[in-house]
Amino acid sequence: MADLRNWRGVPGPERKALEGVYVRLEPLDPAKHSAHLYEAAAAPGADERFRYLYETPPSDLDDLRGWVEKVSAGSDPLVFAVIDKNTGRAEGRQSFMRIDTANGVIEIGGIMWGPAIARTRVATEALFLFADYAFGLGYRRFEWKCNNLNVPSKRAAERFGFQFEGVFRQHLVVKGLNRDTAWFSIIDSEWPQLRAGYEGWLGADNFDATGGQLSKLKFDR
Repeated sequence: MADLRNWRGVPGPERKALEGVYVRLEPLDPAKHSAHLYEAAAAPGADERFRYLYETPPSDLDDLRGWVEKVSAGSDPLVFAVIDKNTGRAEGRQSFMRIDTANGVIEIGGIMWGPAIARTRVATEALFLFADYAFGLGYRRFEWKCNNLNVPSKRAAERFGFQFEGVFRQHLVVKGLNRDTAWFSIIDSEWPQLRAGYEGWLGADNFDATGGQLSKLKFDR
C-alpha cells in the first residue's frame, strides 16, 4: 500500500490547449467555437446523441451560444472544444469535472462527440490527452461515469481501458428520470501500461489512407 503521509494534493487543470497528432483540445470559447459546435450538436441523430447528457439538443445557434457562454465561464466543469486538426473545426466537447485536488481524483464527462469524430482516432486521442494530462499533474484516479442504461458509453469506457467498479442505484434524477450510475476508473499505477497501448494504437502506421484502424486498441495487462 502506498505511503501517502507526505501527500499534499495536486493542482487543478489549467485552461490551456492540449495538442495531439489528430486533435487539439481548446478551452471552450463562445466566439471561436459556437458555430461549428452547433453544427456538430444539431447534426442528424441529435436526440440520441443527447439522450444521456444533462442538456437537450440546441434549438438553434443562439441557444447553443448561450450555453457555451455560461459553461465557459466556469472551472468545474472545465469544458474543452474538440478540434479535428484535419479540418480545424470544433466537432465536439468534453469536460474535466468533479475535480478533487485534495484527493487527486478527476472525471472526464459531458462528452459530446459529433458524428464527424465519434468512433474515430480523433475521439480516442481526445480521451488520451485528458488522461495523460491528468496523470501528468499527479492525479491518482481518472473517472468515467454514465447512465447504466447507456450501453455504448459503457462499452467505450471498457475499450478505453477503464475498470468497471459497480453501479450506484438511484444516484441521480436527470431530465425527470431516475439514473443508476455505472462507475469506471483508471488509477495512476495502471496508466503507464495503458499509455503505451494508446501510443502504439495512435501511431500513423496503424491507419490506412482513409483513417481506418489496422489493429484494435488493446492493452497488455
